[in-house]
Amino acid sequence: MAVTPSTMLELGTKAFDFSLKDVVSGNLISLKTFKDKKAFLVMFISRHCPYVQHVREEIAEIGHGYKDKDIGIVAISANDASLYPEDAPESLKEMAQDLGFAFPYCYDESQKTAKAYTAACTPDFFLFDKDRKLVYRGQLDDSRPGNGVPVTGKDLKSAIDSIFEDRRVNPIQKPSIGCNIKWKKGNEPFYYQTH
Repeated sequence: MAVTPSTMLELGTKAFDFSLKDVVSGNLISLKTFKDKKAFLVMFISRHCPYVQHVREEIAEIGHGYKDKDIGIVAISANDASLYPEDAPESLKEMAQDLGFAFPYCYDESQKTAKAYTAACTPDFFLFDKDRKLVYRGQLDDSRPGNGVPVTGKDLKSAIDSIFEDRRVNPIQKPSIGCNIKWKKGNEPFYYQTH
C-alpha cells in the first residue's frame, strides 16, 4: 500500500463532467444530475483501503446529515478491479448497501473521471460551489488509522457549511492522505507518484 497525499487541485478549477453508472441503482450519474444544487461534493473512495475503512461511517453520516440540504454528493471508485476485486462494482454495491449510503456510488472503470479530477488517493474529497468552482479539496479531518484522533469530518463539513452560510471557504486546506488509486498498468496519470 503506497501512502499518497491529495494533489491539491487548484482552487477555482471548474468541475469536470462525467457519466458513470451508480452501482446500486444502475442509473447514469453526471454533473447534470446535480445541476440545481448550491454545492457539489465528489468523493473518491474504495472498499479495500484501510484509510477509507477508518472513515467510512463518517462518509455515510455526511450523506445522511446533508441529505435534505442543497448539496449533490457522489462517491466514485476508480481502482483497477482486475487486481483489487473488492473494488469491483458488485462489491462496491454491497459496501453502499451495508453503510446505507444516501448518495450514488459510481465505478469509474476507464479511470478518466479520476484523472480529470486529479484524484490521487482514497479518500480524496473535492467540493464545488454553485458555479461549480472548486472551493475545497483535501482531507475529511485530522484522523488517520492509528493516530488516536477521533473521526469527525470537521474540515470537510466546515467547508460545506461555509457554502450554505455564504461565507468564503477557508483557503488553508490540508491534503488527504490515503492509499494510492490503483491505476491500470499503462494508464497512470502524469501526476502519479509512488511513495
